[in-house]
Amino acid sequence: MTQIKLLELPIGVQLAYLAEGGANIIYRIIVPSSPGFNSGPTVPAQYKGKLLRLRKDTPAGVSYQEITRNFDKNIRPLFKPEELVDQELVYLPKGVTQQCNEQLRSAEVAGKRPKQRRGVYLSVTEPFGLLVTDMTSFGNPGTELAELKPKWLLQSASAPIGARKCRTCALRDMKNHDSRRAGSMDARSFCPLDLVSDKFEHVLRATKFVKGYKDHTRLARVLYRNPTLLRLLALQRSMKDVGLYGPSPQSRDKSLAMTIRDCTMYIKIPRSEKGRVEIRLGDLDLKTASGGKAQYWLDLEQRLIDEGWYMCAKANTQPCDCALQMQSTSPRGQPPPSM
Repeated sequence: MTQIKLLELPIGVQLAYLAEGGANIIYRIIVPSSPGFNSGPTVPAQYKGKLLRLRKDTPAGVSYQEITRNFDKNIRPLFKPEELVDQELVYLPKGVTQQCNEQLRSAEVAGKRPKQRRGVYLSVTEPFGLLVTDMTSFGNPGTELAELKPKWLLQSASAPIGARKCRTCALRDMKNHDSRRAGSMDARSFCPLDLVSDKFEHVLRATKFVKGYKDHTRLARVLYRNPTLLRLLALQRSMKDVGLYGPSPQSRDKSLAMTIRDCTMYIKIPRSEKGRVEIRLGDLDLKTASGGKAQYWLDLEQRLIDEGWYMCAKANTQPCDCALQMQSTSPRGQPPPSM
């Protein structure tokens, strides 16, 4: 069997902090300009169009080798290559994560690191990073970005008959109820059922809640009957038993079903109407049921049912734009305006 040669980041590479989540930090890869040249920092050719993802040292941390194996085995076969934020293992130079951690600590002292992320740093025992497709507009000022989480594109199989809210809207309502009791503001967002509606005005209704891109009509044209969204819908339909039913919460099938319900859709839209729109799905690490996550999924669904969130049974339930709540009064669908 032929051994696959892995990429290695060059010694002396510089990493520019871009963003972070609970388990990873994303960096831009740059190399200092050569002495005697004023060309400024450059990106090595083999890393153009790529960002570097580094793993944090967290109790539930999964090695990048395992994440890559799961991605290659379980996620890649489900989508076309151009529909995925790709990821590839890359060896890290010695000491690079320690240097990044020093930068994170300095950023904390300067008040530049997000407060909720402070105190957690990169794993110094993880030998790999992940090269991921760059879905930012860096180096391409003629491109604008939209980002959204499609979530549950069809109703939970264990929702009560006659439910007035979909699973996502019911969960949002419950969380808003808890937030109000804690003195926080309500969160508003779109109903995922609208994203895959065959009525253009429903898709438009959803895009008005997408942050970061102001031309809602154009975004709705991009998303209306979009093949990647429809593929995601078909996959969710084929793995529909994710509430109280179906495979064991500890099973690979349940993990995969929950993973495709919590991915992110990244959309690059050129300002020119003639340019090509690029749509990719990311955040597709296979979800693990360890650490009590399996029981959490079951408990959450049971609470949505028992407390009446699917049925709008709470007296202080707030109105929302859930497609299930509005379908009886929705006007007859119209085709989208031409491009």
